[in-house]
Amino acid sequence: MFVPKRIIFEKDSLDYDTGKEILNKFKDKDDVEIINVTSNKLKQHIPGEDFYAQYREGKKTLVVGAKKSLKFQSCKPSAHYQLPLISGCMGQCEYCYLNTKLGDKPFVKVHVNIDEILAQAKKYIDERLPEITIFEGAATSDPIPVEPYTHSLEKAIVFFGKNQNARFRFVTKYNDVDTLLDLEHNGHTEIRFSINTSSVIDKYEHATASRDLRIEASIKAAKAGYPIGFLVAPVFLYPNWKEEYHDLLLSLSSKLPKDLKTPVTFEIISHRYTSTAKNIILQVFPESELPMNDEERKFKYGQFGYGKYVYQKENIDEIKQFFIEEIEKLFENNEVKYVI
Repeated sequence: MFVPKRIIFEKDSLDYDTGKEILNKFKDKDDVEIINVTSNKLKQHIPGEDFYAQYREGKKTLVVGAKKSLKFQSCKPSAHYQLPLISGCMGQCEYCYLNTKLGDKPFVKVHVNIDEILAQAKKYIDERLPEITIFEGAATSDPIPVEPYTHSLEKAIVFFGKNQNARFRFVTKYNDVDTLLDLEHNGHTEIRFSINTSSVIDKYEHATASRDLRIEASIKAAKAGYPIGFLVAPVFLYPNWKEEYHDLLLSLSSKLPKDLKTPVTFEIISHRYTSTAKNIILQVFPESELPMNDEERKFKYGQFGYGKYVYQKENIDEIKQFFIEEIEKLFENNEVKYVI
């Protein structure tokens, strides 16, 4: 669970039950600062003399507000729309694209007008009938660490469980899934877990759950009847990488129930970075050992019009062959959505 150092309540956020519940949970804790603001100028309330310090203080900050714009962003190719429940993440993964997307706003923000957000989702669902509409709940966040006091995932899962023409999916690097296990999801929510080798997690994924805790949580979700998937990302090439990723997949396959009703899905993403991301990462993590030598990479333009540095083609081909063969060998009922 995310225990913030400070909580900033935006104007009108305490008009909603979720806002009041968050305030009641933390108002008597001497080590949590409560701040009420009447404008959207949040940075002045987050201490730090430079970007390095502001990042770390921002990661300890929770912002509570109401989602003003109810126009949902698209979320191709994994879903039709983002479901904007939360933005930001308490984790401090060195490679994370949120370092670029959120930049100097690394705080976690929760939206308290959950009923309004779900009502807007219903409009999008109705517009696409009789097609099924898919919503992604973790496009710019990890919603699990704040779930104990927002209950936003619980409300969303129950909402989508009642709707035959909609599906919900989210991904997490955390293991606190117990409150979700007994919900009436009706198989309409896919819980995905971002997993990696212990070497990668220990070196680059600070303030996240361990490899084994994530696997343990995925087993719980599978036994509770949720469709489950795994995001193996980012894949790094380093000495013994094949042995360690094999051990990761073997540990997972040996523990998953054998009678799953739906295929276990896999999304495999090799490490890549942009010049902007590299500059920000080196400001926030000046001692980072992330492999970001431009000369060793291939520069490639992505679907959103900006370029990124990816592994060489022969490396990508090797990654594809390895994971497809390993997953096919270790998982009877699987679906590899992509390897990139």
